[in-house]
Amino acid sequence: MSDQSWETLSNQAVAVAGAVYFLAFLCHLGQWASLRKLPADTEVETGRTAMLGRLGVLLTVIAVAVHFVGLVGRGMAADPNRVPWGNMYEFTVAGCFFVALFYLAFYRRFGLDWMAPIVTGFVIAVLMAAVLWLYDPVAPLTEALNSTWLVIHVVSAVIATGAFTLGGIASLLYLLKSRGNRAEKTTGYLARVPDLRGLDRISYRMHAFGFPVWTFAALITGPIWAHQAWSSYWNWDPKEVWAFITWVVYAAYLHARTTAGWRGRKAAWLAMLGLATLWFNFIGINFFSTTSQHSYAESAAPLHSAVDQVESGSSF
Repeated sequence: MSDQSWETLSNQAVAVAGAVYFLAFLCHLGQWASLRKLPADTEVETGRTAMLGRLGVLLTVIAVAVHFVGLVGRGMAADPNRVPWGNMYEFTVAGCFFVALFYLAFYRRFGLDWMAPIVTGFVIAVLMAAVLWLYDPVAPLTEALNSTWLVIHVVSAVIATGAFTLGGIASLLYLLKSRGNRAEKTTGYLARVPDLRGLDRISYRMHAFGFPVWTFAALITGPIWAHQAWSSYWNWDPKEVWAFITWVVYAAYLHARTTAGWRGRKAAWLAMLGLATLWFNFIGINFFSTTSQHSYAESAAPLHSAVDQVESGSSF
């Protein structure tokens, strides 16, 4: 296959993955709409409700597989072949892939069926933003990115991002459910997510897993890569500063939980602050900073460029 064929395959795979995520989202909405009619303490599900849940998970698995094909095709489209995160579009597509992958990886262990509509909805929104506003054609890596440390740094960063995002979702639901409990609701979506203690525990475990990985990405591999690219371990680059701010917030979250006994709403709000700094560093810096040396991550592609390429009729 030619490089152009690989790029077209990647664009089509991302589009198909988005469509399948959307179908999974609809299945889970149907599942939870059916459950709204039952009291929260009712564990018996109708055959239709259970079928919608299983179908939603199956569609999510298919979407993640196709999503992975899109990432592989993106890397194969470059000459020479490379890892598929050379610009902001590729970073974003890879980031939401790991969110979905982590959701599936922890689905059974933590019983994350209640998180399904939020995760699939989040991935759809991020993929849509990437395709419509961040798309860049495939190009060779810039000199700063052409390093083995790129693979190590970015893989660890997106793994931590996936874990932090799932932990943040659990924290958000904790805050919503803690308010909903005042009304003593017995039906609806919030009545069927884990109790407050369970949400708090899941959030903590996700953050405890993600923090050492983020530490490795932001404070070890990042500075090593920066020294290799720019002959300095620390350059006060906005991306570096916000990565460190994110690390401080999550360090404070874990420290407060283990030493000050922070639980519940205080810990959840701190986790939400960490999630905000994480995604601002991931995407926002590229739009609001004009001094970042990470300018290779910016995208100036015209609107709908990925859609145009998918519809261009390129053959394999």
